[in-house]
Amino acid sequence: MKALKWVGITIGGLVIVLIVAAGILFVISKQHENKIYHIEIASIPINFDDEDALYNGRHVARVRGCVDCHGDHLGGDIFLEDPVVGVLVATNLTKGPGGIGNEYSDEDLIRATRHGVRKDGKSVIFMPSHEYNLIDEKDLGDLIAYIRSKDPVNSNHLPETKIGFPFRLIYVLSRGEIHLFPAMFIDHGVSVPPHVTERSPIETGAYLATTCIGCHGPNYGGGIIPGVPPNWPAASNITMGGPLADYSESDFATVMRTGVTPDGRQLDGEFMPYTVFGYMTDEELAGLFEYLRTRPVRETGTR
Repeated sequence: MKALKWVGITIGGLVIVLIVAAGILFVISKQHENKIYHIEIASIPINFDDEDALYNGRHVARVRGCVDCHGDHLGGDIFLEDPVVGVLVATNLTKGPGGIGNEYSDEDLIRATRHGVRKDGKSVIFMPSHEYNLIDEKDLGDLIAYIRSKDPVNSNHLPETKIGFPFRLIYVLSRGEIHLFPAMFIDHGVSVPPHVTERSPIETGAYLATTCIGCHGPNYGGGIIPGVPPNWPAASNITMGGPLADYSESDFATVMRTGVTPDGRQLDGEFMPYTVFGYMTDEELAGLFEYLRTRPVRETGTR
């Protein structure tokens, strides 16, 4: 009986320790969520009535993945719903009911896009602003102009973002691998890069490849994607240590535009949004392919 009593005391003690630890991790996550950032935004040229600028802004919204979460209409949508993660909702960027178009100035939109900071000074949630921080001045200005040009969308039917309790704990334990509150991981002192009129193919690829790191990792080695539901497949290794080593430039373009691999396999557009990235021009795809071929060879799974 004494042995059982001590077992019970030990288990009870462990449960208390786990509850206290979970509570501490939860508090840390809330501190990150509620941290206030004060960031001054320098004005940039925005050509609201220029058709070429709006066309380029739409292109940026597509190839940078904005429409993948916010929708083609930019009216917002549920982009992730899971018992562990919670309900993550992309914001309605238009001036429609439930949208931020009337509340956010151009500077506010720039702050949210490249700094990951909302109008209230808090971090946006799970938006890859850390990937957009290096978008150049013209592309950023054209993107803002394009957002402003969209028709109002009513998103009052959408739920509010709700972060699951387990996901908060996983986020803190990930030590920066999950960018739940991306403002935490951005160098806010970096100025908007000036517009580059012409880039070499590799420079073009490097400029676009920042959009790949969210899934494939900063080393492009692929593997399990931090913070996504367990049913998500591992990201591919897109260095020469993976299938890309056997791709031709034409193979790469076909995969990016149709999702069909050289061996005839159809990729799932839910996990590899080729319907979005396929809008890249021939020159952009060629540059991205050339850039990825120059990356250090990684073993699959070494994000």
